[in-house]
Amino acid sequence: MTITLVTGGNKGLGRATAHRLVELGHTVYLGARDIERGETAAGELGARFVQLDVTDDASVSAAVEELTRREGRLDVLINNAGVYEGMVGPEDASMDVARPVFEVNVLGTLRVTHAFLPLLRASEAPVIVNVSTGLGSFGAVTDPERNEFRYALPVYASSKAAVNMLTVQYAKGLPDVRVNAVEPGFSATDLHGMTGHGIQTVEQGAEVIVRLAVIGKDGPTGTFSDGNGILPW
Repeated sequence: MTITLVTGGNKGLGRATAHRLVELGHTVYLGARDIERGETAAGELGARFVQLDVTDDASVSAAVEELTRREGRLDVLINNAGVYEGMVGPEDASMDVARPVFEVNVLGTLRVTHAFLPLLRASEAPVIVNVSTGLGSFGAVTDPERNEFRYALPVYASSKAAVNMLTVQYAKGLPDVRVNAVEPGFSATDLHGMTGHGIQTVEQGAEVIVRLAVIGKDGPTGTFSDGNGILPW
């Protein structure tokens, strides 16, 4: 049985990813800050709830202790928890905006990955999937032919660029772990509150996350991709 942890798993892309992996036979631990919401979501999906606030050292340590006691290993870590509040232009890119965004998107990914590495190393085929965005791709945002070129979002985009660099560095430094970043696409979640033309469902967005979660020990590492294939860094 594959043991999988999805951070930020009680709603949106995290919930859709957890649902799909449960369907594929994974034992999924759904990590969420809010106990009531997390337990409700886990019960509805057939997953297991673990309280997990990616910005809190004690919360992350407690989650590691719980999975160590219950499973003794972790096969797949999906760093999905993220915030969207940094979608502001250059004139509004203040420190007050940046700090909470980087605390979740960057330091949260770093904190959780570091804490769960011992459990991942206990797996025969450890996998890490970092949920990112094309807005964090230097290649995409500087290409006039791509949609990402239209936006100037210093805080949010740089936080996800940092996630992409974490992905590359972990992949280089942990050759026994498959580490990849994914762009799920613009999905209808309450993270940004937008729906309408050009917005896909969270189930559609989750598919690329799931695809990289089930690659196994012979799968790629150090890649960045969306539903159509490899993206530029």
